[in-house]
Amino acid sequence: CCGKNKHPPVPLQPGQSFKFTVLETLDRIKEEFQFLQAQYHSLKLECEKLASEKTEMQRHYIMYYEMSYGLNIEMHKQAEIVKRLSAICAQIIPFLSQEHQQQVVQAVERAKQVTMAELNAIIGQQQLQHLSHHAPGIPLTPHPSGLSLGAGSSGLLALTGALGVSAHLASKDERNHLDPEHLRVSFRPSLPPSFLPPSPALRSPMSVPPGSYPAHFGVVSHAGLNGELASPGGFGGALTLSPQISAAASAYSRSPMVSSSSVYLFIFAYSFHVSADGQMQPVPFPPDALLGPNIPRHARQIHSLSHGEVVCAVTISTSTRHVYTGGKGCVKVWDISQPGSKSPMAQLDCLNRDNYIRSCKILPDGRTLIVGGEASTLSIWDLATPTPRIKAELTSSAPACYALAISPDNKVCFSCCSDGNIVVWDLHNQTLVRQFQGHTDGASCIDISNDGTKLWTGGLDNTVRCWDLREGRQLQQHDFTSQIFSLGYCPTGEWLAVGMESSNVEVLHVSKPDKYQLHLHESCVLSLKFAYCGKWFVSTGKDNLLNAWRTPYGASIFQSKESSSVLSCDVSPDDKYIVTGSGDKKATVYEVVY
Repeated sequence: CCGKNKHPPVPLQPGQSFKFTVLETLDRIKEEFQFLQAQYHSLKLECEKLASEKTEMQRHYIMYYEMSYGLNIEMHKQAEIVKRLSAICAQIIPFLSQEHQQQVVQAVERAKQVTMAELNAIIGQQQLQHLSHHAPGIPLTPHPSGLSLGAGSSGLLALTGALGVSAHLASKDERNHLDPEHLRVSFRPSLPPSFLPPSPALRSPMSVPPGSYPAHFGVVSHAGLNGELASPGGFGGALTLSPQISAAASAYSRSPMVSSSSVYLFIFAYSFHVSADGQMQPVPFPPDALLGPNIPRHARQIHSLSHGEVVCAVTISTSTRHVYTGGKGCVKVWDISQPGSKSPMAQLDCLNRDNYIRSCKILPDGRTLIVGGEASTLSIWDLATPTPRIKAELTSSAPACYALAISPDNKVCFSCCSDGNIVVWDLHNQTLVRQFQGHTDGASCIDISNDGTKLWTGGLDNTVRCWDLREGRQLQQHDFTSQIFSLGYCPTGEWLAVGMESSNVEVLHVSKPDKYQLHLHESCVLSLKFAYCGKWFVSTGKDNLLNAWRTPYGASIFQSKESSSVLSCDVSPDDKYIVTGSGDKKATVYEVVY
């Protein structure tokens, strides 16, 4: 064969098919591979360039937002000054002569009719005069007679022009215009408050068709303004609004004091404040929403842990060295302290092979792991021995455990059962202490207050309930129109975040009727966890998203889109790592970047 290949190729006869030798085919494949490799490198460079440009654009968004917010504050100050000047004018006018009174009143009335174009022209002329002549401003003489319409009339007009326009806006009784609270929303159409762009992070575009925004939004698309929100449905789908948002937006738009830009703001905002009477308003985020200590900038993926089955439960140790992933029939233990590819260092066979682990909790000392799932038995593992072993089992009448919580003193374990009961276990004596009965369907999620006095549970019966652990009774009940899949109690108190089957995240105040409603997930919210500092929390969903939110108003800090549904999550005690469990049969470890 080799000898034949050394001969010169036989000329191709007419009608004969063209054939390559093996070596020629290999050469062609090699050339094509090199071409594809070069193309890949050029595309990679282009991608990196686009990523850096995207980061720069996001920085610009933040800068523009801060400028806009500063101008808004300045406008509020000017409106207050206007009110005071109006009051002063009203007090001074009666002391003037009749002639001067008429002149001043006419000037004020004229000022109220000044349009923005005229005002801008006046300001522009003054700036030009100032630049060309460096002339000082028109002095106001201490005596009222100085307010004549002679040589000083242009100064008075400039003063009352600003005065009149702002007073015109501030005077609701006179012409039904916007008060400062409405000004806050409707005078910032390009960068509305609820669109504060989060800092650069892991994101993908939102599914809103291009070109569907009004001209006054300028070149900045909603996707950029809203943090480039992700949609698992692709990039061409229409934006769908929940019935309550549609109804609220409709009512909002009927108000005579709301501009069209405010209506667009309302529709495309993702964070809403819901008052006690059910009124929804877009949330104007404060300027420090994404700034300050303990607020992350973004998160980066550092490990992918191939569990081999759908990961329904994850937890990370206090030392942040070990991660525990619960799948079908077992929990796997991973050492994440070193970089590089990972394989489990241990496997704990907890349930029958076909039953899923639904929750696992590790005690702060790192020596004990409690595991629950699709079985009537909880298993308690001793991790201090060279080979982890079961040291106790806790059996209840319920066929499954959906969630676990541990008391702050590590003496008591709470189990959310599929029959709706909350079972309380004494970990030291391994005995059942009591049961909280109330949920009429499975109890799906649970968290406990830092002082260990209150327990919060969510259920498939569409309720969230608060229990007094000292008196053993139910304190509160919140009813929803959707099943509750996840919840978390803020470590610093006051706020409870709830993840819904309806895709909403609701942040409830524990003692007031106010709450925030957040709309970034596009499918059910499967898990939720607060950072230990209490300033932010994460939620994950069937839409493949990991969202990080600012407590309590829900400014989007960062967002990551995974390859499958994200079923579970945990945050390390030092707030430096996030772990997620996926339907893609793996867990992902993120490093939180500050």
